[in-house]
Amino acid sequence: MKIFSRYQTFRFIWLAKPPGRHFHRDRQLWTPLTLADFEAINRYDRPLPKNFNFAGDVLDEWSQKEKTGETSGNPALWWVNGKGDEVKWSFRELGSLSRKAANVLTKPCGLERGDRVAVILPRIPEWWLVNVACMRTGLVFMPGTIQLTAKDILYRLRASKAKCIVASEEVAVAVESIVSECPHLKTKLLVSPCGRNGWLSFQELFQYWLDLKSSDIIWNMSDTGWIKAAIGSTFSSWLRGACVFVHRMAQFDTDTFLDTLTTYPITTLCSAPTVYRMLVQKDLKRYKFKKLRHCLTGGEPLNPEVLEQWKAQTGLELYEGYGQTEVGIICANQKGQEIKPGSMGKGVVPYDVQIIDENGNILPPGKEGEIALRLKSTRPFSFFSEYVDNPEKTAATLRGDFYVTGDRGVMDSDGYFWFVGRADDVIISSGYRIGPFDVESALIEHPAVVESAVVSSPDPIRGEVVKAFVVLSAPFKSSNPEKLTVELQDHVKKSTAPYKYPRKVEFVQELPKTTTGKIKRNVLRDQEWGRT
Repeated sequence: MKIFSRYQTFRFIWLAKPPGRHFHRDRQLWTPLTLADFEAINRYDRPLPKNFNFAGDVLDEWSQKEKTGETSGNPALWWVNGKGDEVKWSFRELGSLSRKAANVLTKPCGLERGDRVAVILPRIPEWWLVNVACMRTGLVFMPGTIQLTAKDILYRLRASKAKCIVASEEVAVAVESIVSECPHLKTKLLVSPCGRNGWLSFQELFQYWLDLKSSDIIWNMSDTGWIKAAIGSTFSSWLRGACVFVHRMAQFDTDTFLDTLTTYPITTLCSAPTVYRMLVQKDLKRYKFKKLRHCLTGGEPLNPEVLEQWKAQTGLELYEGYGQTEVGIICANQKGQEIKPGSMGKGVVPYDVQIIDENGNILPPGKEGEIALRLKSTRPFSFFSEYVDNPEKTAATLRGDFYVTGDRGVMDSDGYFWFVGRADDVIISSGYRIGPFDVESALIEHPAVVESAVVSSPDPIRGEVVKAFVVLSAPFKSSNPEKLTVELQDHVKKSTAPYKYPRKVEFVQELPKTTTGKIKRNVLRDQEWGRT
């Protein structure tokens, strides 16, 4: 919670409406930030309140405004699952229910302020209840995706010394297989209509019936285990009093997605680039998105070709952003700012974003290096505090005056940042440094390619070479693979620097992805290097 409460204050600048002052008793509400305010933010000299709690100082303020009719009438949370089930909670209902959830955590579970709670739940309403309940009680909320294996869960429970785990049936067996190796874990809380031996039942302890409601309705596709769920589906949205829309789909399906977007009055859409890549394969002009006005993407680079196709079919721009769990949003394309297709945009306040070399020196525009944030005499309050119980890892992120993100990029002469790849994604072949995004962007321009993933592959002469895993469009699935491989290689040579072309190409039915559609390049890379 300490991390969340510190870094989220400004993240809504990218996601929501024009910024207003924070909800806090020592600040004036609703007055717009002035240029002087932003200059103060950049100097890190904005006064911080001695005490701040997101649940009390933001969510409860919106609850009061609901009572006096000062909101739009949209719910705080709107959840559907495609099976006819629907939940709508107002800010008042969210407040009441989260207090009941807080009682469950502090009384039957016996948790106290500062205790750590591991939460592994899918996109269900209880995830938001437990999140807000942790804020109210000062518990440290640690989300994880339901794709975690027993080994992953064991590592997180040991490293965090979590005293409680809140989980769904999907991971209950995995938890049970490793719980004996977690001496700090005292309580297991199951979110399920069915009981389970050795677990407390959230439903029985909570005792409520899910039959329940400011201007925007945001649909953020991120899974609950990732930072975007905190940014897009909690802090940024509710700072502005917006409605959080959730559709729990068993698996992503473009037809279901588009039907949802036309059925519900969603105004703001945030999803991974892969989702947009799949959507532009459809005839989007057939669909009427009556309320949709603002589309966002992040998590991995967006190919310029996809951005152009999306705008051509919908008339809407796609605003790309870049950030990390540790610090939130770092760069973004914002409204009123020219969009350069393929760029992550410019640095956002309160960060001074630079490209640096291995010695911590700032590189000039056009030079590739590591994306870093300058740490001045006052550390930006939106930064994470530390990696818990891991001072060595915390220290490893620092280089001179900078925090190093671990990503490589380039800044152009206009101050726009361009992503090259994770430090471990960059392919070094015969001395050339090759970022996967350049190759993937070239490939997707070919009509045969629906999507691709580029990784390094071992080579006895060059050390490693570029390999592309390619998903073909329907008309090309029966093509001669050898001829099509040569055609794609020639296409890449013409579209980008010739040395970047994929020397190996493998055609696949699908790419490994996270639940939010982000490509798992690490899985493919491990497969190539025999590490699976």
